[in-house]
Amino acid sequence: MSLDSNSPSYSAPEDWRAYSGVLSRRVFAFLVDYLFIGLLWIPAAIVVFFLGVLTLGLGFLLYPILFFIVAGLYFGMSLAGTSQATPGMRMMGIAMVRLDGGKIDFVTAIAHLALFWILNSVLTPLILLAGLFIERSRLVHDLLLGTAAVRTY
Repeated sequence: MSLDSNSPSYSAPEDWRAYSGVLSRRVFAFLVDYLFIGLLWIPAAIVVFFLGVLTLGLGFLLYPILFFIVAGLYFGMSLAGTSQATPGMRMMGIAMVRLDGGKIDFVTAIAHLALFWILNSVLTPLILLAGLFIERSRLVHDLLLGTAAVRTY
């Protein structure tokens, strides 16, 4: 399955093989993505430091939300791209699709990230267990947003 911009449809396939092993791949993709976010956070923290010096301390107020800014931009820009996957998801051979056939846009990607963390803080570890029982191995935030993770190879 190819999810490039030339693909006629981004809709989720009905073939069960497209969802086989997706849940475990999502866990590993999560770990890879947060390693990348941690690496991106370092130069962002340096920029905020110099911004704080230039603004006589006002820029330092960005530090508490810096991780969320970096993670939001990382997920929003990568999921809304042509591959519909973050770098970690591409490494694991999965991509996100909307069930209505549309592309994942920046706002949907940010909502997906926010719902994941909100539900994860409330339902831990039940959020992953839901994927074992819901069709297409979807998680709760996938159900709420009408998305699914599919294998790309």
